Amino acid sequence: MEASIRWIGHATVLITLDGTRLLTDPLLRRRVTHLRRRAPAVPRGFSEVDAVLLSHAHFDHLDLPSLRRVGPSVPIVAPRGLGRFLRRQGFARVEEVDPGDVREIGGLRVEATFAVHDGGRPPRPARAPAIGFAVLGSRRIYFAGDTDLFPEMDGLVPDLDVALIPIWGWGPSLGRGDHLDPERAAEAAALLRPRIAVPIHWGTYAPLYLGVREAPAFLDAPGGAFVRAAAEKAPGVEVRLLAPGETLPLD
Repeated sequence: MEASIRWIGHATVLITLDGTRLLTDPLLRRRVTHLRRRAPAVPRGFSEVDAVLLSHAHFDHLDLPSLRRVGPSVPIVAPRGLGRFLRRQGFARVEEVDPGDVREIGGLRVEATFAVHDGGRPPRPARAPAIGFAVLGSRRIYFAGDTDLFPEMDGLVPDLDVALIPIWGWGPSLGRGDHLDPERAAEAAALLRPRIAVPIHWGTYAPLYLGVREAPAFLDAPGGAFVRAAAEKAPGVEVRLLAPGETLPLD
């Protein structure tokens, strides 16, 4: 099993490393609440992942129908405070973690990391925080989830091979809360110092009210903006701009 990163779209990434498959924040449906997927349809084949890593409880990160598509028996690693909610939805194998907690999954060491983002989900669970994950094996991968900049990003994961960095959202603006736009995501890349930065959380979903004939500009613009900003602010970092569904080999 070759080491690879496959960006499914939005914050959903299939990490294949050292014989283990991890899926982040599964969002696998064509339509989610008021959002419509504007990228190619999600392929099948997620029932064999070894675990799901959930960064927080927002509807575009914790999507129950997508989790059920992966399978009710899949192990889930989630922020502390989400366990009871997920078990009530039929997911029995849930491990709650705080930043700094470590879990062994297959041949990998998975560490929960701090994030600056409101992870609540009205009406419940309202107190579950947002987190990121460091996936450590023969390669070292950081999945930021959804976050703003924070000082501890500086060297957060030493000797980092790949940083999966959010650069946008699902609408014409980032809206309220703590997020990274392309320029601040480039600053994050400079702090994290990965060998490769892969932008995520962009270019996948758009509100239904924006129509279906023409792709809104915000589906394409953030990627190029991140490439330009990273060239200026993190010139030592290689940026790999993937299309939804595209795979980046790590061998």
